[in-house]
Amino acid sequence: MYRFPPLKSAQLVKRYKRFLADVITPSGKLLTIHCANTGAMIGCATPGDTVWYSTSNNFKRKYPYSWELTQTQTGDWICVNTHRANDVICQFVVENKIPELSDYDNISREVKYGDENSRIDLLLTKKQHVNCYIEVKSVTLLENNIGYFPDAVTIRGQKHLRELSLIAERGERAVLFFAVLHSGIKKMSVASHIDSHYAALLKQATNFGVEILCYQIKISEKGLSMDKKISFIQ
Repeated sequence: MYRFPPLKSAQLVKRYKRFLADVITPSGKLLTIHCANTGAMIGCATPGDTVWYSTSNNFKRKYPYSWELTQTQTGDWICVNTHRANDVICQFVVENKIPELSDYDNISREVKYGDENSRIDLLLTKKQHVNCYIEVKSVTLLENNIGYFPDAVTIRGQKHLRELSLIAERGERAVLFFAVLHSGIKKMSVASHIDSHYAALLKQATNFGVEILCYQIKISEKGLSMDKKISFIQ
């Protein structure tokens, strides 16, 4: 299991300015916490939801509390801190919990690559094997019982698809890894109704040989653990 630092719960009042949210603790104290999620967070930030937050020991931070999880009023768990996705998938690769990514000796993070000044989330290498470039995406948008990515137009995500396509064209392995961080999502697809250009680039990328992997992650206030592979609907 990928373990969180100790988390505390509070009730969400509102999210605003993208990076901030107000919550009320069980004792009635109003706190402003940091939100490390640049997406729309549709369905993840409804007033009245339970927020689980961590506390930083860095006294220089203006906002020492960080929003980690949402526990919705319908009982779903969502990991809204997108920074966690890369950490947890890296740990699961090291622990050989993802069969498709188990046959490698070394793992590196944030390696520069491509023609558009990008950094790949994970780079797997092994002697006499082609390199494996992995771009990790957090999936938290649930609509009509299907999970979707992205939840907003993503210029950065479009760039990543172009870069992965070039990697695959070059004969190396390119993987788009969807980390499903919403307990209500059982299958997923690309959100063409939100970002049609991203959807077109994804179709092009798969034609070039980019692989898509979708794994659901179990979520609790203790941490994140591997659940199972789920279907991606083209």
